[in-house]
Amino acid sequence: MKVAVVRETAPGERRVALVPEAVVKLRAAGYEVLLESGAGAGAWLADDSYAAAGASIVSRADALARADAILLVGRPDDAMIGALHKGQLVLGLLAPRTDPDLAAALAQAGVTAVSLDMIPRTIPRAQPMDALSSQANIAGYKAALLGAAAFGRFFPLLITAAGTARPAKVLVLGTGVAGLQAIGTARRLGAVVSAYDVRPETRTEVESLGGTFIQLTSVGPASGAGGYARDLTPAERQAQQDELTGHIAAHDVVITTAQVPGRRPPLLITAQALAAMTAGAVIVDMGASELGGNVAGSVPGETVVTANGVTIIGAGNLPSTMPTAASAMYARNISTLLQYLVTDGALAIDREDDLQAGVLITHDGQVVHPALLPEPEADPESVRSESAR
Repeated sequence: MKVAVVRETAPGERRVALVPEAVVKLRAAGYEVLLESGAGAGAWLADDSYAAAGASIVSRADALARADAILLVGRPDDAMIGALHKGQLVLGLLAPRTDPDLAAALAQAGVTAVSLDMIPRTIPRAQPMDALSSQANIAGYKAALLGAAAFGRFFPLLITAAGTARPAKVLVLGTGVAGLQAIGTARRLGAVVSAYDVRPETRTEVESLGGTFIQLTSVGPASGAGGYARDLTPAERQAQQDELTGHIAAHDVVITTAQVPGRRPPLLITAQALAAMTAGAVIVDMGASELGGNVAGSVPGETVVTANGVTIIGAGNLPSTMPTAASAMYARNISTLLQYLVTDGALAIDREDDLQAGVLITHDGQVVHPALLPEPEADPESVRSESAR
C-alpha cells in the first residue's frame, strides 16, 4: 500500500501527519511512503530526514495521484478533494460534524474517509488511536504556559530580599484531558489551582494533581454517555454562569476547556463575569473557534484586552504551536489506525466492527456515519395511529 503525506493548508497549521520515526515503522510493516516536499517544514522536519527514514519525496500532485491512502492532520481543501480518485483512503481530523458539506464532497469523490476525531473513546483498543486525547494533552500544557506568560506577576510563591510574592490563583473550567493537563502544569509552575466540571466524578482526578475541586450548589451532576458531560438545560446553564461568576472573579488566571463536537462551545464566562474580574487577570479560552468560545468576546487566534484590563487569549489550536511534539504523538495515532484498517496490504473495511463504524465517514460513494445522516422521516401512517390513541 502506498501512503502519502501532504503539506497542511489550513492557516497557522504547522503539524504533519507522519514524522520520520513513524515512516520507519510503516516501511518495516510493508508500506511505501510518499511525502510531499516540505510537508514537515512547519514542524522543523526536513525532507532529508524523511528520505533517510525511507520515504520518497515527491510533488503534491504525484502524491495525490499515486497514493492508496492519504494521511492528513486537518480536513482536505477543495483543491485536494478535486484531485482525489475513487477508492482512495483519506484519514485525518476531518471534523465532519462541523461541516456537513465536507462528508458529501468526499462521498461524491468516491473515497473512504476516516476521521480520528470520531474515535469511540470508551473502546479500550482505540486508545492508541485517540488523537483527540493526545492533542488535548499538548493543548492543556501550552494553555497553562500561555496563562503564565501573559500574567503580570509570578505563578509560584517567592520569598526574596525584595519582599514576598504570593502564588497565582488559577481556575480551570473543564477537567477532561486538556483540563487535567492544564491543572498539572499550573501546579508544577507553583500556582494554587482550583477546577470545576459538571461531572463530579472527576473530583478525585483533580485532587490527585493537587487541585481543589469546586462544587456548585446551583447545578447538579451532568455526566453523560461515554464519560462525556451531557448538555445542560437553559435554566441549568444560567444557574451555572451565575454561580461561577463569583469564583471567576476571585482568580488571577482562568483556563476554559469546554468544547462540544459540531456545536457552539458553551459560554462559561459571561460579560458580567468579565466585568467582575480585576485588571491584569488573564483568560485562556481553549474553546475559541469560528463557532464561538467559552468566553464572551474571545476571538480565535487573537488576544484582546477588555475595558477593565482583562486579557482574553483565543487559543483554539494550541497543538499547532508545539508542532514537533504534536506531530510525533499524532503520527503514532494515525499510523496505528491505518494499520488497523489494512489487512495484507489492502483496505479491509468491516462496518460491523464497532471501532471502524465509529470513525468511518464515507464509503462506496455514500455518507455512512449515523451522526451525519438526516433524521428519518416519520411514517405518516404511524403518526396517525399514535394520534388516534
